[in-house]
Amino acid sequence: MDHYVGIDVSLERSSVCVVDTTGPIVREAKVASEPEALVAFVAGLGVAVARVGLEAGPLSQWVHDGLAAAGHEVVLLETRHVKAALSAMTVKTDRKDARGIAQLLRMGWYRPVHRKSVPAQEVRALLVGRKLLQGKLLDIEGAIRGILRGFGLKVGVTTKPRYPARVRELVAGHPVLEQIAEPMLRAREALRVELAVLHRHLLALVRNDATCRLLMTAPGVGAVVAATFTSAVDDPGRFAKSKSVGAHFGLTPRRYQSGETDVTGGISRVGDAMARTVLYEAAQSLLTRTVRFSALKRWAMEVAKRRGMQRAKVAVARKLATILHRMWVDGTEFHWGKEPASAAA
Repeated sequence: MDHYVGIDVSLERSSVCVVDTTGPIVREAKVASEPEALVAFVAGLGVAVARVGLEAGPLSQWVHDGLAAAGHEVVLLETRHVKAALSAMTVKTDRKDARGIAQLLRMGWYRPVHRKSVPAQEVRALLVGRKLLQGKLLDIEGAIRGILRGFGLKVGVTTKPRYPARVRELVAGHPVLEQIAEPMLRAREALRVELAVLHRHLLALVRNDATCRLLMTAPGVGAVVAATFTSAVDDPGRFAKSKSVGAHFGLTPRRYQSGETDVTGGISRVGDAMARTVLYEAAQSLLTRTVRFSALKRWAMEVAKRRGMQRAKVAVARKLATILHRMWVDGTEFHWGKEPASAAA
């Protein structure tokens, strides 16, 4: 008889539940959240294990690799599906979550999550670190502006190199403000230096990646967009249709239909938020900054005239996801399309 193992992974100790094909619980335990400990536990069961399942999370891929290396069939379960399936429980505990995961495995009521490759995880780690430093840098600049504004001192529009000089100019003659501004400016400068280091690493990575260079032939797509997209997709072969990529990143409309009610709302916002964000930014760049004509931009401007600029950006982001995936699969550069007569003149 086959058995199914559900694991609710926590930082220190994971809850494990084993059920057989008919549903009864065979064994439950708390095991250290280490691949070796979990492998030893499963091996010590003395029963045929058909599948091991765990909810996708920060430690899940590490645990997944350890269990898979030991020869087990391991499945990462989609977080939203697990949450929806277990939402009927009035009491939520790690033990009950492990039970629920095991039952989901047994019945097949789950959607497996793609396990990213190590190179994709490394690129993602670089992007997350870069984004974090960038966000903290902007936080410090905004905080300085807010502090000075309380004293009637307005930084106004300035360039990044001129920013420290402008702040020092405003706080001159205010001893307390000088004591506050100087440490914050030094922290800002340190963040700028380290952000530049990570950005150079990212550019070097993209420069040596043929796929990223290929995707950058599309309008609005730079190094950050290309690296984010490739690390999020990881394996283009996992999408049977290029049109599915936009939905995977939450760029398709939500819909709720029940009886006489049928409501189509905004985009679903499921999937990789970072990939969705950079695709939207690429769409905005194509609509507002890219000068060179393309069939894609003409289509985007027509959508903007009919539905407005905001909806056009979402539509272009979704279409860009489709185009980038197809370019990746086919190995072809972006087709700009025929230049209109007016542009040629």
